[in-house]
Amino acid sequence: MKRFIYSTILILWAVVVHGQQTVPVAVAVPTNTTIILHVYARGVQIYQCTQDMKDTSHYVWVFREPKATLFTSANYIKEVGKHYLNTTKNPTWELSDGSLISGIKLQQAPSPDSDAIPWLLLSGVAKSGKGRLTNVAFIQRLYTHGGLAPKNADQSQKGQILQVPYTAEYLFYK
Repeated sequence: MKRFIYSTILILWAVVVHGQQTVPVAVAVPTNTTIILHVYARGVQIYQCTQDMKDTSHYVWVFREPKATLFTSANYIKEVGKHYLNTTKNPTWELSDGSLISGIKLQQAPSPDSDAIPWLLLSGVAKSGKGRLTNVAFIQRLYTHGGLAPKNADQSQKGQILQVPYTAEYLFYK
């Protein structure tokens, strides 16, 4: 009963704070989870222009990595950590308390904002440190704005690096 009430409160919070943007089933966390942290990210999605492997006469922007600062609230004042790609190419969140978690994508859903990167559900792996991220099992990336690479690229851009600003909210569950 307690989990049902908590889940209902979380859903109502999401509807109040984010209007009618409800979380799609594809990126919903299992019902037996509990939220342990909610942070706001502001940063960039980094892309590089390369030849399309399927059609070498075309060029595409290929995702390289995210770089973002994590904050306690949507006013982006109090920093609490950072988000980046680790050496094994997994997205990683590191808090100022010394805890760290990497994730592996399980599912994605399109953002309601057509100019934004998708919403994600990730499994928490490669935990380290002692802090708030120690017991994370799932991570959601929600309420994204920006971050998409341009749809078109050409030969004159080959090798160029592009940093596309984005914001998102990351929710961590045990």
